[in-house]
Amino acid sequence: MEAYNKTPEEEEQMIQAAFDDVLAGYLKSNHRKKVEIIERAFKFAKEAHRGIRRRSGEPYILHPIAVAKIVSREIGLGSTSICAALLHDVVEDTEYTVEDIEINFGPKIAQIVEGLTKISGGIFGAKASAQAENFRKLLLTMSEDIRVVLIKMADRLHNMRTLGSMAPAKQYKIAGETLYIYAPLAHRLGLFAIKTELEDLSFKYEHPVAYDRISRQIQESEARRNAIYNDFSAPITEKLHEMGFKFDAKARLKSVYSIWNKMEKKHVSFEEVYDLYAMRIIFDCDDPSLEKQICWSIYSAITDIYKIHPERTRDWLSSPKANGYQALHLTVMGQDGNWVEIQIRSRRMDEIAEKGFAAHWRYKIGDTDEETELHAWLQTIKEILDNPDPNAIDFLDTVKLNLFATEIVVFTPKGELLTLPAGATVLDVAFELHSKLGEKCIAGKVNHKLVPLSQTLKSGDQVEVLTSQSQTPKEEWFKFLVTARAKTSLRQALRQLQKPVIARGKEVYLKFLKDNALTETNESFTKLLGLFHVNNRDEFYLLLGNGEAQLGDYVVKMLKKQSDSLLSRLLFRRKKQSDGQQAEADRREPVNMKETYLLHSDENGSNFKFGGCCSPIPGDAALGFVDDNNEVEVHSIDCPRALALKSSYGPRIVTVKWDVQTGKFLAHVHIEGIDRFGILQELISMISSHMAIDIRKLFIEAEKEVFHCDLYVKVEDSEIVNSLCQKIKKINGVQKVARIN
Repeated sequence: MEAYNKTPEEEEQMIQAAFDDVLAGYLKSNHRKKVEIIERAFKFAKEAHRGIRRRSGEPYILHPIAVAKIVSREIGLGSTSICAALLHDVVEDTEYTVEDIEINFGPKIAQIVEGLTKISGGIFGAKASAQAENFRKLLLTMSEDIRVVLIKMADRLHNMRTLGSMAPAKQYKIAGETLYIYAPLAHRLGLFAIKTELEDLSFKYEHPVAYDRISRQIQESEARRNAIYNDFSAPITEKLHEMGFKFDAKARLKSVYSIWNKMEKKHVSFEEVYDLYAMRIIFDCDDPSLEKQICWSIYSAITDIYKIHPERTRDWLSSPKANGYQALHLTVMGQDGNWVEIQIRSRRMDEIAEKGFAAHWRYKIGDTDEETELHAWLQTIKEILDNPDPNAIDFLDTVKLNLFATEIVVFTPKGELLTLPAGATVLDVAFELHSKLGEKCIAGKVNHKLVPLSQTLKSGDQVEVLTSQSQTPKEEWFKFLVTARAKTSLRQALRQLQKPVIARGKEVYLKFLKDNALTETNESFTKLLGLFHVNNRDEFYLLLGNGEAQLGDYVVKMLKKQSDSLLSRLLFRRKKQSDGQQAEADRREPVNMKETYLLHSDENGSNFKFGGCCSPIPGDAALGFVDDNNEVEVHSIDCPRALALKSSYGPRIVTVKWDVQTGKFLAHVHIEGIDRFGILQELISMISSHMAIDIRKLFIEAEKEVFHCDLYVKVEDSEIVNSLCQKIKKINGVQKVARIN
C-alpha cells in the first residue's frame, strides 16, 4: 500500500507523527501526565518491532500505536493502558519476555501484557471457539484486570479497520468471529460506539453486496432526511434555547448493520424502516445531581410540542442498563406522521454511552487512581467467578446468559425498571430486589396473574414478588435461576440455614460419645463417614441435626471395637503385615510433629517413602504424612492426595526438609516437537554426554511430522531437571518440554 513507496526517512516521520498524535490526545485528558513512561514504552516497542511489516506493507509499529490511540481516545484509559497497548504484541512476536517488560515498566503493565499474550491463543486466537474453558480463561483474565479485554477490543477494532489488506477467506473468518464474540462483548462492556463500528465492519465483509446497497440508499436519501430532520428539530431547539439550556442536538442515523437487521427480521424494505434516525439531545451540566431534573424538563418541553407514544418511554436514568448506559428515551410523532425517537443525555452520560464505564474517569476531579475507576466494572464478573469450582458447561451457560444474551426489562408494581438477562424468572427478580426477598419468595404475579416462582419473564412484564415468612431457601431453586447474583445469594442463604442444624448435629454426636464413654479417633470417624455415605463432618452433622440419621447400638459396637483393638490400623493398612514387620513398626521412634523432619536416603535405605501418586525430588516443595506404621510418606505440596490428607488428617502432617545428600531419584520429562532426521540422536547425546545424566528409560513415538518422547532420568535434585528442560528446548524442532510430577 502507501507505505511501500515511502523512504526510510518518510516512514520514520510517519511513525513519529502517529505517536505524537497519541501523546497529544493523552495530554488533553484528565489523567495524570505520565509522559516519560509512555515515551519509553514507544521506544521499546519500536525497537522490538524494527524491520517487521504488516501485510499492507506498513511498518508493524504503526499497529500498536493505533491501538494505543483507540485505548486513549475512544475508550478513555490512561498511561498504564497506553503503555500496555504499545507493548501488547512484543512478548508474542519478538524475543522479549514478560520478565523484560516487568524490569522496564513494572509489574502492573507486565501483568496486562501477559494477560493479552495468554488470551491470544484461546477465545481470541486463530482457533476461536465457544469452548467453556476458553470463556472461563477470558473471564478470569477480566477479573484480574479489565484493561486486558479493553486493549484486546481496541486491537480487534484496528484489525477490522485494516481488514482490506487480508485475503478474502481470512476476511470472512475474522468478520464472523468479530460479530460472534467481540460485538456482544463490547455491548456488555458499554462500548456502544465500538460495538456499532465492529458490527458495521463485520457486515461489510460478510455481506458486501447488501452493505454497498444500503450505504448507497442512505447516501441517496440524505438530502430528504436532512430536510425532514430540520423541520422536526427546529421547534424543539428553539424552545430549549428559550429555556436557557446549553446543548447539542443532532440526528443519530441508524448503523448500516442495524438497518439491515431490521429489514431482515421484519421483512420490510429500506423505505419502510421509519426509525432510520433518532434525535439526540446532549446538554451541558456541571452538577451531576441536577442531570435527572434537566432530562425531565427537556422531556416536558418536547411533549408540549409533539404527541408522545405512551408505551415507548424508557427511563434509563433511575435504573441504568447493566452496561452502565443512562439516558431518557421518548418517542413522538413527527409532522410527517412517522414516529421519531428522541434520546436525552447529559455530556457525561453521552461519554459513558459511547465509551463505557472507563469514561467515568473523565469526570473525576483530583488525583484518583485508574485502578479505582475500573473496580466497579468487575462486580458482575466476580459474582460469576465466586461460584466455587463450577462445572465447565454450567459455567459456560452462566457466562453466556450474563454476558452475551439479550437483556430484558421488567417493571415492579411501583414502576421501577429492572434489567435482567433473557430467561430470568420471578425468583431472579426477587433476589435482584433483595436477598431476603428471594429467600422468602413463594410465587409471583406477572401482569397481575398468579404464577410460580420459576416463571420465565418477557421484556415489559410487570412483576410482583409474593413472600411468606415460613418459606425457606431450597436447593432445587438453582435449576431455574439465571443471574449470578441470585445464585450467589441462594448459596449463601443455604449455608446460613444449615449452620444451626450442623451445630445441633454436633451436640447430638458429642453427647452420644459422652453417654457411651467413647473416644473418637481419625480412623473411627472416617469409618463413620463411610457408614453414613457422607464426605465430611458438616454433612454428617447435618444428617444428625435434621434427624435423618440415628446413632444406635451398632455404632457403639463399631466404635468400641475400634477403640479396644488394633483394628483401626488394620483398616487403613494396604496388606496385612507379618509379625516381624509389625514389630519393626512398633520399634520405630514416634515422629516429632513439632519439628521439621529431615528426609534422608543412602545405600542403607531411606527414612521416608513415596505415596505412589506423585514423584517429588529434592528441591521440590513437599510435605510429610505420618501413617499408621509411624512411617513418613512424602508428597508434593500441590498433589491432590496431599490436599485431601491436609483436610482430613491435619494432626498427622509434618513439615519436611530434604537432606543435602539424599541420593538419586527418578524424574519423568515429556517432550513434544516436529520430527526430523537425527533429532533422537541429538537428544540422547546432549543428555548423556554434555550433562552426564543417567538415562533409565526412553520412549519415543513419531506420527507423521510430530514426535512425542517420555524420558526417565536419575537426578539428585529438581534444579538438574530444570536445567535439562531448558537445554532440550534449544534443540531445533522441540516445541514443548515439561517435567511430569
